Amino acid sequence: MPIFVLPFPHIDPVLIEFGPIIIRWYALAYIAGLVIGWQLAFKIAANTALWGNRTPPDHATIDDLLVYMALGIVIGGRMGDVLFYEPSYFTQNPLEILAVWHGGMAFHGGLIGACIGIFLLARIHKTPILTITDIAAIVSPIGLFFGRIANFINGELWGRPTDVPWAMVFPHADDQPRHPSQLYEATLEGLLIFIVIGWIARKGGLKRPGLLSGLFGILYAATRTISEFFRDPDPVSEQLAGGFTMGMALSAPLALIGLWLVWRSFRTVPNP
Repeated sequence: MPIFVLPFPHIDPVLIEFGPIIIRWYALAYIAGLVIGWQLAFKIAANTALWGNRTPPDHATIDDLLVYMALGIVIGGRMGDVLFYEPSYFTQNPLEILAVWHGGMAFHGGLIGACIGIFLLARIHKTPILTITDIAAIVSPIGLFFGRIANFINGELWGRPTDVPWAMVFPHADDQPRHPSQLYEATLEGLLIFIVIGWIARKGGLKRPGLLSGLFGILYAATRTISEFFRDPDPVSEQLAGGFTMGMALSAPLALIGLWLVWRSFRTVPNP
């Protein structure tokens, strides 16, 4: 038992409630991640020095990116939660699939949905898909950071029991001090990946098609796997045999795809 336990900051998950209008921190996190990432994408596309001889996406493509990413993330994230984590529950309660305000969004499903959205966007605007995914790789960690902070505010997805000095007792869990794993994930999956990929982009990473996209897949798979050792998995929907979790299993193919994209990027001649 730790000598000192940090108090969990009780923050109302509802930011604003005015009659039927309810704005939750969780929804605001998605909006902030999308809008800030969208604005940064404009700046990246406009900085031709980063691209070498590659043609960056035009203004219209970036303009539409917000809509395609938002729809892909929300629809894919929800369906990921339905199919990967709670299929039996949603089979018995199909109308709950539409109740996204009750929570339940899976990152890997959101990633698949976002990739489908980017594919459609690339076809419509006749833009190479890796041109868009490389930008998305730079800005996506912003949304991951805000999303994990929202998980912390909601007091959900808490960590495993621990005796570290910064342990917290989460009110929706039990009386055991636990890792604030949401903050670990915000730091690793959000801040760390943003810094690393942003630095590589400034050093010429965008001149190699697919390099940043592949690095994102590798880094997310690695940081998510590390975080899973501190996050308390649901014994029914997340815990797998041998100490593995669903998050680890879903991240493995992402790492393999990332490695292939990085290998492919170095097989091509970089754009000076």
